[in-house]
Amino acid sequence: MGYFLNVVLPIPLERLFTYKISEQEANFIQAGMRVAVPFGKSKIYTALAYNVHQEAPEAYEAKEIYQILDETPLVNAFQLKHWEWIAQYYMCTLGEVMRSALPSAFLLESETLVLPNKARVVNDLDLKDDEFLVYEALQHQSALKVGEISGIVDKKNVLPLINRMVQKGIVLQKEELYEQYKPKMVRYVKLAEEFQQESKLEALLEELTRAPKQSQVVLSLFQIQTRTKKPIPIADLEKESGCSRAVIKSLIDKSVLEEYHIRTDRVQHEEGSKSVDDITLNDHQQEALQAIAKGFSEDRTVLLHGVTSSGKTEVYIKFIAECLEQGKQVLYLLPEIALTSQLISRLRSFFGTKVSVYHSKYSIHERVEVWNNVMGNAEKAQIVIGARSSLFLPFSNLGLVVVDEEHESSFKQFDPAPRYHTRDAAIVLASLHKAYCLLGSATPSVESMDNAKKGKYGYASIPYRYGEVLLPDISLVDIKEATRKKRMKGHFSETLINAITEALDEGEQVILFQNRRGYAPVVECTTCGHVAQCPNCDVSLTYHQHRDQLRCHYCGYHMALQQSCLACGSFTLDKKGFGTEQIQEELQQLFPEATTQRMDLDTTRGKYAYEKIITAFENQEMDILVGTQMVTKGLDFRNVSLVGIMNADSLLNFPDYRAHERSFQLLTQVAGRAGRTSKRGKVLIQTYNPYHQILQQVTTNNYEKMFAEQVYEREQFKYPPLVRIIKLTLKDRDFNKLNEASEWFATSLRNVLGQQILGPEYPPVSRIRREYLKNILIKIPRNQSLPQTKNSIKRIEKSFNAISKYKSVRLVYNVDHI
Repeated sequence: MGYFLNVVLPIPLERLFTYKISEQEANFIQAGMRVAVPFGKSKIYTALAYNVHQEAPEAYEAKEIYQILDETPLVNAFQLKHWEWIAQYYMCTLGEVMRSALPSAFLLESETLVLPNKARVVNDLDLKDDEFLVYEALQHQSALKVGEISGIVDKKNVLPLINRMVQKGIVLQKEELYEQYKPKMVRYVKLAEEFQQESKLEALLEELTRAPKQSQVVLSLFQIQTRTKKPIPIADLEKESGCSRAVIKSLIDKSVLEEYHIRTDRVQHEEGSKSVDDITLNDHQQEALQAIAKGFSEDRTVLLHGVTSSGKTEVYIKFIAECLEQGKQVLYLLPEIALTSQLISRLRSFFGTKVSVYHSKYSIHERVEVWNNVMGNAEKAQIVIGARSSLFLPFSNLGLVVVDEEHESSFKQFDPAPRYHTRDAAIVLASLHKAYCLLGSATPSVESMDNAKKGKYGYASIPYRYGEVLLPDISLVDIKEATRKKRMKGHFSETLINAITEALDEGEQVILFQNRRGYAPVVECTTCGHVAQCPNCDVSLTYHQHRDQLRCHYCGYHMALQQSCLACGSFTLDKKGFGTEQIQEELQQLFPEATTQRMDLDTTRGKYAYEKIITAFENQEMDILVGTQMVTKGLDFRNVSLVGIMNADSLLNFPDYRAHERSFQLLTQVAGRAGRTSKRGKVLIQTYNPYHQILQQVTTNNYEKMFAEQVYEREQFKYPPLVRIIKLTLKDRDFNKLNEASEWFATSLRNVLGQQILGPEYPPVSRIRREYLKNILIKIPRNQSLPQTKNSIKRIEKSFNAISKYKSVRLVYNVDHI
């Protein structure tokens, strides 16, 4: 009997694939190692070894693997178990989880190389122009990549050209695997062995008297050596001596200095300066600490409900320190990259080099280094702070998982699959490792609070701010009345302008929140009513002033702002609505003395953009910060006395069953940025409907009332936490085919599952990237088996896929749809 290997391929196919291996390979390969395997006609993929067995596949002839890429497993048993749970629960494939979890540098895909066919004599006259250009280039190079051919012939799609040349026998194709990760090697120097003796050194310095610069380099090397026993980088020696690299190179050439390389991580951290013992908790924090410890002793996930600025982070730090003492790893999850930059400096001041960071703004090389450090349980990766993706790191000794701001919708992954919720997946990860899991929030999600009230989670609360600082004074400003009385300047009410003036006069800072980026969401012709639309999506184009262009926020399509209406040609174009750009412009006119900055997706594209804006605001280099929801979450600014919410109604009037819960959370969180020191902060919420129940609850910070009302409403209309929801989205470019297919699917679901099916229905934006969308909502009662329901849905999907005319329709599952 031969040996076979089942592998997971990073593609959206349900099953594992089987390859043939030799006995030696079977003895060497372990689950979690990467192997390169041929798949399809000529592609080579990086697959993950799953298990070795001796059963040959029946449906196809097993191919041999291409090569083994790892000496030891890259993915451990805990991860594989966790990934299987994610794939099964969120109704996606293990391959999709693998693609999402592994840094792209680990997923080597082959690249097609085009080589000249030396066995064939080619007549130049028989070649077409583009073929001749490629043939000519191959006379001077041994091989060309597809991208290089694209550049030579100045065409994007060159595959038909390559196929034509292969068929004519002019060129050959070959697949080559490329390693993407390159370790960073730093150049160091030391004095050659023979000059270590004093007599030899004196003779050397004597000899170098006629080369003063070289002599200076040697002396500088000595000075650095006396200060530090560490290896000396060439860059440091260059700086210390004030000489160029050429001088150092000439000494290396003379064998006076020796050059060597040391592999170094790209991200380096300083030592911590504070001790955890310096943190003194107040009585409320102590009570919360004991309640959390009690919940942990009963092996329960614990929810920490602490008002904004109550000192939740200090409580986390105490548990982190305890966990590190036991030699275990800690995972600290945050919803936004913007939050990490402030928290990192706080944690590093206590734990120094033990803190690592992992999120999508890191380069692939940096992510590989963090992955390797976590896998090796290295000293520098004992605490990992990160956004969603850090959940997939190869922890082997996890002791604590902290999910901060657990209510955040940013924790839910929307595209691509797996569409997992980080909080729920983190709880499962903690249980696999038998680790503690702590959820923290000032405004917990209805589901988490429901679990705490039912006793499924432990519960701890900190009802007062740290240092007995009062919660901010929240007032509602009726802009309907202000507009009627003509007391608005642009989008600012008189009340808000006076409050900003007062704060600036006292040297304090202001945060303004507007949950829409760009300048204006609609550019309308006042003559014919035409609005510029995206050609690929069913949305209007948003005007961005800094680029003077109209942009689609769904597909990225953009065009220059038109001077006249595209429909009737008149010049009467009017910008309706307002975004962060327009607020910033109005502020500069109203308060020309004040420095104003913007924090939204447009201004935070760079790697350190968040950090620069947050640090500048912390250091009081700017007076007013205008931002989208990025400014609302967990940031700690000491000098902010006023927070203004430009328009609360855009949050409340949203077609979603969570709109009121979200509005309460967002408004409470943004209000919590004000008055975090001794002086009481002020919050002004501009609205057309000041009598709305949610806004009234925000002004009194009445979470309990909001929770009770939301649970009551959801009981009436059957929404989570009373039922589970699976949203099915069907996508296709053909409008009629999509309607037909979605009706077929919904009818089949009703036949099998009964009446708890809503839809098919068009979403508010019914076409994105030229594809029409239709949603079906499945409500599953708590007493109904979830795995059985999912199996029924999968069986219907199989029948659906068997219908040839629906082949092009794509199905997307979103379990626990948020």
